[in-house]
Amino acid sequence: MTDHAPGPAELLGRASYMLLTTFRRDGTPVPTPVWVMPADTAWPGTAGDQLWVWTNPSAGKVKRLRRDGRCEVAPCTMRGEPLGRSVPAVGRVLPESSVPRVLAALTRKYRLSGLLATLGPRLGLSPVGVLGIRLAPAAAPE
Repeated sequence: MTDHAPGPAELLGRASYMLLTTFRRDGTPVPTPVWVMPADTAWPGTAGDQLWVWTNPSAGKVKRLRRDGRCEVAPCTMRGEPLGRSVPAVGRVLPESSVPRVLAALTRKYRLSGLLATLGPRLGLSPVGVLGIRLAPAAAPE
């Protein structure tokens, strides 16, 4: 039996909350606690070192990630207090077609809380919609 040390994505995927820090144009960090799920490895182009985040498409973090995917991630409490060191990552906004898979992953991980949080979008009642963000490790500096 071979033991392997879990990587940052695996550890963060197990965490209840993740602190997603995006950056304003002037470089000011903006930390936000979010629900995080391991990415569905059946999704094309998704490796085991990627995570999904569920959010409102009009959220500031989405605008910042669309402009510049650079971000940092760390495990945190529900209130955003870091529980470990942050690691650099790259965030990419997923296409609208990915929403059902992201919602399914959210429900799988968070069970009843995830189901209740996703009822509006699943029933077409959410006026603002939902959006998935895929996070992958940042490339190592050369």
